[in-house]
Amino acid sequence: MSSPLWKDSKIWAGLNRPGLAMEEADLAIFGIPYDGSVSFRSGAGQAPDALRNITYTISPTTEDFTSFAGLALTDMGNIEGESREEIFSRARSLACDLVKNQTFFIMIGGDHSVTIPVLQGIDRALDQPFGIIHIDAHFDLCDHQGGDRLSHGSTERRALELDNVRGIEDIFFLGIRSIESDELDFFNTRPVQVVSAKEIARQGTARALDRLKKQLGHLEKIYLTIDIDCLDPAYAPGTGTPQFGGLTARQLLDLLEGIFDLPVIGMDIVEVAPGLDDSLVSVFAARKLVTEVCGFIHQNKSPQPDIKTS
Repeated sequence: MSSPLWKDSKIWAGLNRPGLAMEEADLAIFGIPYDGSVSFRSGAGQAPDALRNITYTISPTTEDFTSFAGLALTDMGNIEGESREEIFSRARSLACDLVKNQTFFIMIGGDHSVTIPVLQGIDRALDQPFGIIHIDAHFDLCDHQGGDRLSHGSTERRALELDNVRGIEDIFFLGIRSIESDELDFFNTRPVQVVSAKEIARQGTARALDRLKKQLGHLEKIYLTIDIDCLDPAYAPGTGTPQFGGLTARQLLDLLEGIFDLPVIGMDIVEVAPGLDDSLVSVFAARKLVTEVCGFIHQNKSPQPDIKTS
């Protein structure tokens, strides 16, 4: 039997260093190939390896023509188990360890429910407030879906139960264009911070980023979660619950660049369903997001040149 894909040093633009200690890594990547909490179409469990499999041929460079070849990157593999409880427990522990070691990480889902244990792990590791940026077509503020309180539609509702998320004011939503009936009461009675896809299209990404930074700029630690269905289906058709009228590729990349002006400690990309799109457009979109984040992390780690004044 061949070695697992995550052990291949040629993935992630040839930068993967399997077995590198997390405290020595600039960036750790891991997958949670679980999609048992969806309410509609499944398939996101295939995403971690599908994404790894298209990173052999890319160069460690960004769209701004800069190199991140010096990035210390390690793929820590997939979190799997016999039950959701076991998978979530392992995810919770790993996220906690990574945050305690101050190692930036990218988690590849999986449906959006896999963000829940990651947020719980971050909460366990910290003794200070942290914020969440939620880029999605949906709020994911349902208390439950079909009786499941760990549904992919309940991600941020569970986040509000964490000790270090002080309230809805510390969660910022971008790209939203759908709301469930049982989210309406919550939305209408609480100060939900949101810039919808419609607003972004009409007002621009700069204004959205300004609102975001004013709301969360006081926080020292922020987590970013990206549901690939934040993109319009034209840019990401391979996802379980696509919603027409979404972000463009350019808008998402511009938002991502602005977000990394903030103290982001980790992120995830979820709901990529390779089997729902034969051309793998959504997988390639996720690859681009990871590539650009690698550039941001490398830039933040690299010493900045001295500026000479006359």
